[in-house]
Amino acid sequence: MPQITVVNQSGEETKVEAEEGRTLMETIRDNGFDELLALCGGCCSCATCHVHVDPAFADKLPAMSEDEDDLLDSSDHRDDNSRLSCQIPITAALEGMKVTIAQED
Repeated sequence: MPQITVVNQSGEETKVEAEEGRTLMETIRDNGFDELLALCGGCCSCATCHVHVDPAFADKLPAMSEDEDDLLDSSDHRDDNSRLSCQIPITAALEGMKVTIAQED
């Protein structure tokens, strides 16, 4: 299982084991990070699972869909490394990735 570092909104880092075949959102949520709301449950319809991904891993992620891009546009905290964690499947290639949970809008 890949190990991913999750940084909460206070800047505290926690390493978590991520099961391949699940999404980053499920991994973060199931490891007790309550500040990742994920209100739609992973349907790519709310943007409450917004994270900032380590830019070194950008080329290891699937391309951003138009829907994901539109939802991220609604965030005041969007940057070049913004992604919806529900749209990132866990793969072995993500070993060592660091993600930061975005501030709430």
